[in-house]
Amino acid sequence: MTKTSGKSSSLASVGTARRVITPPSNVELAGLGYYLTRTPERVRDDLTATAMVVTGCNGKSIAFLSLDLLYVDGDFIASVRNKVARHTEMEPGSICINCSHTHNGPTAAFCRGVGEINREYVQSVIELSTQALIEAWQKRTQAVLSVGAANVGGLTFNRTRENGPLDTRLSVLCAKSLVGKPLAVAFNFHSHLTAHLETDFRAVSRDWCGEVVDQIESALPGATALYLQGTAGDVILAPEFNSTARRFEPAQKIAGEVLKIVPSARQIDAVDISSASQQIALPTRRWTREEILADREESVHRQKTGDTKDWLTGFARVITTYPDRLPVRYGGSVERTVAAVSRFGVEWTEDALATYQSRPETIETEVQAFRIGDVWFCMHSAELFSSLGLEARKRWPGKDLFMLGYSNGALGYLPDAFDVKRKSYAANQSPKFTGRFPFTEESGNAMVDGLIDVLQKVKTTGEL
Repeated sequence: MTKTSGKSSSLASVGTARRVITPPSNVELAGLGYYLTRTPERVRDDLTATAMVVTGCNGKSIAFLSLDLLYVDGDFIASVRNKVARHTEMEPGSICINCSHTHNGPTAAFCRGVGEINREYVQSVIELSTQALIEAWQKRTQAVLSVGAANVGGLTFNRTRENGPLDTRLSVLCAKSLVGKPLAVAFNFHSHLTAHLETDFRAVSRDWCGEVVDQIESALPGATALYLQGTAGDVILAPEFNSTARRFEPAQKIAGEVLKIVPSARQIDAVDISSASQQIALPTRRWTREEILADREESVHRQKTGDTKDWLTGFARVITTYPDRLPVRYGGSVERTVAAVSRFGVEWTEDALATYQSRPETIETEVQAFRIGDVWFCMHSAELFSSLGLEARKRWPGKDLFMLGYSNGALGYLPDAFDVKRKSYAANQSPKFTGRFPFTEESGNAMVDGLIDVLQKVKTTGEL
């Protein structure tokens, strides 16, 4: 590494590294249905763990790890952070681990019924992620940082309500060598990865964000690109792009916008760095015994009898975002669908009855913030709804704010009050498959408050 001498506050030190984390064929892909045993039949493109370490002119460092998995849990985060901290000068809380949330990759966090955790595979990803971060630290070289953004509309839609809110901001952080050669490009956008789900149902894939990475790196030889997933709890690609002949267009559009931003991005003149990380408590609502028993009665009945009558009007009403489409995952069989849904209902209610009275009625979760000069990053572990992310943007005065969800844990969906009131898939089913209590109408506001608070800490003190 070439250390920043301190002669210019506009210089940083940046290093990148990557490891391939493609799973073997016996490891389940996560998401898209219950108890599908969806092991891969082919590799469309390799999953990766891509690290970027940035050291500022004040000697402080931050790191991003972009990971092509559905979720990672707290044990995963702690293991990687602690291993990296032992081999570098980075503090554990200065490392952000962000999941792309690909549904064509495994999960490293509990998600009932939608992908078994393979512990051997997860341990290998921990080791490879650690290696990537340490190598990125070791390879740091002097660089100039710049930042830019664009509004990329027309690609996504809010799947929870007609004309619902969207965060269409594409944010880009670029590192260039002292002679202007691009070294690293981190881009932050907000959408589930749904371009190739149906066409590549049993394939390992990064989906559209992997295509963006590849196109950026092809256009900028020698540069490393990494995707930072954002506020996507209620957002997917528009229907015309999902597993259609137009499924390659989102990646082409986003890559094109990134490549427009890179040469014209604003240089960050004062590259001092600060980071902060803290735990916040989010309110939840304890399940009632009546709710649990109602789901259990229906699930046990259907499991024993195979009864499929009116199956979409009861427990399965919000089993997925589009429950009427679920039988497609089971070869068109409603019987197989109801059997899987009933199994889920029996298992979750059994666990809920054993713990619902004793568990605390709040959830502790980490929020994190980085500052690079006048550029801001806030991170949380939720699938946050767009209205909440936009509220955080509205409340934060900084122009350049990167918003990263799916980071440093696996909280599941965090819906806004609108969805909590209607007891939607995100509000009512997500806590069942993540093993948590449902959020309340105030939970989203508590998260926004926590993000603003941790951002304020890096603005004023920068202390971990």
